[in-house]
Amino acid sequence: MNSHEPLGQRHPLPPGTVLDTALAVVVADADGRITHWSEAARALWGHTAPEIVGRPLADLFTEAGGGPRHRSGRPLRAQVHAVPLSEDGGEAGFLLTARPDAPQDAAGPEPLKGWAFDQHPFPLSVHGPDARVLHVNEALVRATGCPEEQHRGRLITEIAQGDEYEDVMNRIRRVLETGKPEFAEHFHRLPGEPSAHAWAMDVYPLEDASGRVRGAAVSSYDYSEQYDSRERLALLGEARTRIGSSLDVAGTARELAEVTVPRFADVVCVDLLDAVVRGDQPLPVGPGPVRLNRAAVRAAYLVSGQQPAAGETAYHPASSPVARCLATGQAEMHHVTHDAVTRWFAEDPVHAAQAQECGTHSLIAVPIRARDTVLGAALFLRCAPHHEPFTHDDLAITEDLITRVGISIDNARRFTRERGVALALQRALLPPGPAPHAAAETAARYLPAGGGDAQVGGDWFDVIPLPGARVGLVVGDVVGHGIAASATMGRLRTAVRTLADIDLPPEELLTHLDDIVTHDAAERSDVADEIPSDVGATCLYAVYDPVAGTCSLARAGHPAPILVHPDGTSDVVDAPAGPPLGLGSLPFEAAEVTLSEGSLLALFTNGLLAAGDVDERMDELRHALAQPSSSLDALCDGVLRTMNPEPAGDDSTLLLARPRVFGWDRVAEWDVPVDPAAVAEARRRATQQLDSWGLEHVAFITEVVVSELVTNAIRHATGPIRLRLIRNETLVCEVSDGSSTSPHLRRARLHDEGGRGLFLVAELTQRWGTRYTRSGKTIWAEQLLPNR
Repeated sequence: MNSHEPLGQRHPLPPGTVLDTALAVVVADADGRITHWSEAARALWGHTAPEIVGRPLADLFTEAGGGPRHRSGRPLRAQVHAVPLSEDGGEAGFLLTARPDAPQDAAGPEPLKGWAFDQHPFPLSVHGPDARVLHVNEALVRATGCPEEQHRGRLITEIAQGDEYEDVMNRIRRVLETGKPEFAEHFHRLPGEPSAHAWAMDVYPLEDASGRVRGAAVSSYDYSEQYDSRERLALLGEARTRIGSSLDVAGTARELAEVTVPRFADVVCVDLLDAVVRGDQPLPVGPGPVRLNRAAVRAAYLVSGQQPAAGETAYHPASSPVARCLATGQAEMHHVTHDAVTRWFAEDPVHAAQAQECGTHSLIAVPIRARDTVLGAALFLRCAPHHEPFTHDDLAITEDLITRVGISIDNARRFTRERGVALALQRALLPPGPAPHAAAETAARYLPAGGGDAQVGGDWFDVIPLPGARVGLVVGDVVGHGIAASATMGRLRTAVRTLADIDLPPEELLTHLDDIVTHDAAERSDVADEIPSDVGATCLYAVYDPVAGTCSLARAGHPAPILVHPDGTSDVVDAPAGPPLGLGSLPFEAAEVTLSEGSLLALFTNGLLAAGDVDERMDELRHALAQPSSSLDALCDGVLRTMNPEPAGDDSTLLLARPRVFGWDRVAEWDVPVDPAAVAEARRRATQQLDSWGLEHVAFITEVVVSELVTNAIRHATGPIRLRLIRNETLVCEVSDGSSTSPHLRRARLHDEGGRGLFLVAELTQRWGTRYTRSGKTIWAEQLLPNR
């Protein structure tokens, strides 16, 4: 019998039978199985038509007394009548009619309470003082798929296993003990559901008239839609704070993967164009297969297979959602059963194997764009049973999220390019390495700042050859970062070299350098409101004299150097601290220290001391400098590894110098009387000294130089006069006197009797110059030694 046919069409009722539509009507066939079920029957017995049709009539009655029984198992108070149905003179079935003992509108409070409990749309359960289940309503039975008999008299943890059920059980016990209601949120995957749903649970006490707790009730409702909406908003909120925290392309991609897995997707792949990773401007992407740089990949669980790891190349055929979204600029959402995905998997066995292993059921591919430029794509996968398939709401959230991510990645790309330019400029302006010098063995390292958002600073070093076999050592640090700091560093390094070339003492050199910075800042402040980056720069300038074995140094706001003695002990050189460049008018003062053979002088910038307490870091640096090493280069590397084992936020410079002391086998000096007759004796002594050094081939030029310089000192200066020869890679001839008047090179006219002496010196030697001292001046001249 068709359940939609009118009653009595094939089973005519006996004559005189009148049907009341308020009656609960049930029709069964000759075998006693239900074929029709009226709406009133559903209201009375509690069964719905799909779950009762086909079952025997006996399921509607109790086993003992034979009276009607509600779906929950409780007896019903109703009058039930059975009428046989016939067809062609034979018995064809039964018609049951039932009416409650009292009409619904005349029911008392107790039946209404029972109906309210049974017909409540949300799952409800009642627990006794021992926390065991006493009653469950129809909604809970439908949700769990278990009849009430399997619930009654048992604890929740005896019915289902899991941490969430343990938590609910504990809450029920606390409510029974304290009488205070509690609220919980849990994820449950019900029978027949592909994934877990979000459930909210209210656990509240049941009290009698005296206020005594007699039991507890648990009301649950599925709020997955509200939960998903809340989670989407929370995802965007977290993305605002966590994504883009560093100016690093790969780091931003990793942050996207960390934020979205596992709360939004089970697998996330972020693939970028190679140009973006390098910091360059990417070209437009057309239709066809693409090879991208996998910047980040993250999965909620371990995935085997041949998927490219972060930093490797990922291939996407033309049919893949990633390739299509890059070409069209539009996001795509698919279920794995779609034809587009089927074609993709046929051409891409790697992704097909991953999807099969993970149980992927839906995906979203979104192009990463910023400022009308495609940077790459992000692929989101959801897998069973962890998530429901993606919806259009998820697609909208994903597009909003990737819009923010695109801006962050493009900012990181621009920063990568600027940092590369600044670093290239910085290295171009720095010396390739300390030049070899007879006065000291030197080694230096420049270490740019590390980390995703660290910028190139303005640290620099220099080793400057000076007259008299001396050497100048410089380290400096410019305020700020980036290309401007590198350019400023180049200007200051050039200025220091220029001032050192005129042989100024350290304190005077810093004074002139401070004037240059001050004047330059005043000129540029009229054009721009910002403070120039050279204002506040620091500098340390030291001059080492290998003949005297002394080092004179001055510093402008820079950390004092460290001196390591031959026995391994170390000290911080007590040099007066002048103000940073361009900030004050205080004078700079110099300090002089004696350096013995085998000692070590370390000049550095504050980047080495940045991480931690300055005094503690200084002790660590002193200890690192005292460690034995095979060479100064190895010692530089070891110190940097010790002081900066991880990428630092500021760049660092380290300059090491191991001084050499010249003995009297390389230096000769004589006092010269203020008498023109002493010139010949000075020439003779110089020639004898050259013979003892085996430098007879330069004797003629040396005689000319000595004659001219000594003659000028006797004629135009005051005593005392002193002659000194220094044998090095070059031969240096120095004449010192007590006058501060400097001679000038000039071209003599044809009939002039004098004025040709310095011209001859300049023509015969490699270079010459004047150095002022506290007691007067020194005129010097250097000539090459070809055989050395």
